[in-house]
Formats: sequence, structure tokens, C-alpha cells
Amino acid sequence: MNSAPAEKKLNEARQCLQQHHFSQAMSAYEKLTQQFPHKAWIWFEYGCAAGGAGLLDQVERTWRKALELEPNNSELLLQMGHRYQALRLPQKARASFERAAVLDPRGINPRMALAILLEQNHRFAESREAVASCLAIDPRDDQARYFAALLDRRENKLEAAERGLRDLIASGPRHPYVMYASRYELAEALNRTDRFDEAMAALAEAKKLVRSCGDVDTMLKEYDVEAGKYRRSTQELPTNILRTWAKDFPEKSREAIPRLAFLGGHPRSGTTLLEQILGAHPEVAALDEPGAFTGIAAAMFNASPQLLPARLNVIRRLYIAAVQRELGGQAEGKLILDKNPSPTLKLRIWLRLFPELRVIIALRDPRDVVISCYFQNIPLNPFNANFLSLERTATHYANLMDVWLAVRQWEGFAWIETRYEDIVADLAKEGRRVTEFAGLTWHEEQGRFHEKSAKKQMYSPTYHDATQPVYARSVSRWRAYEKYLAPCQPILERYCRALGYV
Repeated sequence: MNSAPAEKKLNEARQCLQQHHFSQAMSAYEKLTQQFPHKAWIWFEYGCAAGGAGLLDQVERTWRKALELEPNNSELLLQMGHRYQALRLPQKARASFERAAVLDPRGINPRMALAILLEQNHRFAESREAVASCLAIDPRDDQARYFAALLDRRENKLEAAERGLRDLIASGPRHPYVMYASRYELAEALNRTDRFDEAMAALAEAKKLVRSCGDVDTMLKEYDVEAGKYRRSTQELPTNILRTWAKDFPEKSREAIPRLAFLGGHPRSGTTLLEQILGAHPEVAALDEPGAFTGIAAAMFNASPQLLPARLNVIRRLYIAAVQRELGGQAEGKLILDKNPSPTLKLRIWLRLFPELRVIIALRDPRDVVISCYFQNIPLNPFNANFLSLERTATHYANLMDVWLAVRQWEGFAWIETRYEDIVADLAKEGRRVTEFAGLTWHEEQGRFHEKSAKKQMYSPTYHDATQPVYARSVSRWRAYEKYLAPCQPILERYCRALGYV
């Protein structure tokens, strides 16, 4: 590409792709592929835009063309693997990573990508083999050493995990992610061995390093604006708002959709556990934190100056099509369960679009929620930036739960709250109660949910926990960190009272 106008067009296409304007990006890339039909990376990026738009056939067509042009490009295959992961196509991702590794016999990155994917699919022995192949290439590789320790911790080899992590940290890793992730992992190992002060010290080091990776202050300001907007707009609505909306969007004007339930609550309140329990029912098609609501439904809703029935039906139709596409034909005749904690903040949009929606809210002791979130190593963005301090974590909790405490006062919709502590105490009893609320009968496979969970890839940051039988060690975990929570208690006290955690 050797002309300024062409470079400008490519940059514009990439900007559309980065901003998730996928239709515009596809149009731009279509023209670029006509102008530069022999540029493999343009075909690859065209496929990325198609993937964002949910056009999987188009993804395959464009990436096949890219590989025809550069069949031995290991970096191209590596990036395809990452994109397949984002599209929730783990088998295709694995094939891409394996092919990239063959093409690059000394490449660490494709082997590490394969190790991570295998671990996420609970294939620990194969993941260790991939890590071992990295260490055979470079015994001092930061990523491989970190991931070997992570696998030790996953398999409850806590002494080996701690030893590996301390050695890694002492060696001064240069990989930016490993620098802080190794400290997060060490904190978890220390927590599991009841060395709570040491765990908090390791977390403090990790979070200091994370703060250097981005403009956290700007992210928090962005979050405060966004969260404040949703909190205030929800709290200002009257308790009879659903009746008003029903007049504007009566049942006779709604296009029929499959049975639909939303499972929300604050992150680390037991949503993943509950989704796995409900998803083990043969009449439930469960989605693990899909992007369809935020990326399609809420985006289109917020962009609409007028919300006439025709427009609402279009949004409903596109959302349902997106989740059915992700489920890959598994939703036929089943209850669709959309589990995603963060969109709880947007419940007014959920109920405006889907008056027939059943809402399940997972609760857990607010103090346990805050501590658990604080321990999470999750990508830095305006929402997760709150988890860099306990006080901001408590603020995040307050913003989201203020929305729920307002919405649960609304008249005329179907909702239920379920406590993590009740599930731990009696899985069958509480699971049955929630299952019956969803209009189903308890199924014996739900009591063995972890067997099914261990055979599939999950996308929640806490996917590993949901592959285990229910355990009680996380109940009242906050008491070990009570002195650290002291500055947050004034924020959390209201929610402890409102939700019965006193």
C-alpha cells in the first residue's frame, strides 16, 4: 500500500472496526479488498469486521482468502486464533494456534495461547504440555513460568505455586502482564493458606503496577458519568412505570420471542454458579456473559430518539437472533438464560424491551462481594478500574445495587432474589426454588452441574470455580479482611441492612 489516499482509507476502516461500527467497517474493507486483493491482512481485518457483525460465513470466506495469500504466516494464524476465541469458537481457535506453532517451531506466543485455551477448557495435562514446550524453547520465559505456577494453583498445589511465583517475581519479569498477574496469583495462594496480611500486600503491589498501565483517573471519571446516568435515570422512575410502558408497547404489538430470563446481580455474587446450575437443566439454554445485550440491544436503544413499537421489535429481533446464533441451534424450545452481572445497571432497558422478562438477581454478603472483586485480576477498563481499591469497589457495588433496590419496587414484573449462602447451604432446595420461578421443574442433572461445566469452555473470569462442587470456604470470607474493609463499612452498611446481611 503505497499511496496516501489508500493509507487514509485503511486507517478509517480500522477506526470503524475499533469503534465497533462493524457495518461501516465491512463496507470500507470490501472496497479495500477490491483495490488491494493481494493484501492478506486487509482480508483478515475484513473478517474481523464481519465477526463483529455476527456474519460467521463471511468470516470464514475472508480468512480463507487471507490464508490462501499467506499460508505460512504464523502471526496471521495466531491473530485468527485470538479472534476465534473472541467469537467463542474454541475448536477453531485451537486449530489456528496449533498450526501457527508448527509454522514457528520456536514461537512462544502461539504455544502460550494454546496453553491458555486448553486451561480454559479444563484440559490441564495438555495445557502443561504446551507450557513445557515453551520452557523447552526458553526456560526463563516470563509467560510460561507464570502459567506453570497458575496451573499449580488451579490444581491446588499451593506450595509449588507459591515457590514458582516468588521465584518469578524475584527474577524481575519484564512482560507487563506477568509483572502484575504473578502478584495477583501469589495473593490467591496466600489467601488459600490463611496468610491474609501477606495476600493484601501482594495485591497492593499488583494494583500499583496495574495503575501504571493506563489512565485510571480518566477511566474512573468515565465510569462515574456512565454509572451515575443509569442510577439516577432508574431511581427517578415511578413505581408504576411498567404500566406506562405497557400502554406504549402493548402485548398485541410485540413480536413473539422465546422464553427469556436475565440473571444479574453484582459481579462475584454467585451469578456464574447459579448460571451453571440452571444451565444444567435440559430445558435451559444458558449464555455466559454474552455481548448481545450491551453491544446490540442497549446500544440501539440508547441511539433511538423514538421508541415506537416497530423500533422496539427490531431491537428485540436482533438481540434474539444474536443470542441464538451464539447458542448455535441449542435454544430450540428452551428457556434462554442471559447471565451477565454488569447489565444489571441497565435493567430499565431490559424491562422496556422485554416486558415478559423474568429477572433473577443473585445476592451475596456485600462485604464478601467487595473482597472477592478486589482479588480479581481482570482487564483494565472504566468499570473494572474500580477494583483497584476497596473504597472504589464498594462504590461500584453501591451504584449497581442502587439500581436493583429501585427496580425491585416496581409493580408488575416477575423477579426473584437468591442468596449465594443459601445455595451453599442447600443446593437442591435453593436451586429448586429458582428453577420453579423460571417455570421449570428441578432436574437431577442440576445437582451435578459441575460435571457438565468441566466439559465446556466458560467465559466468566471465575470459570474455574464453577467446575467444582459447591463449597463453603467463600462464605464470610470478609471476616479475615475486616480491618481492611473498615473504610468501606459506611458505604456497605445500607446494603447489608437492605439485603438482610446484618
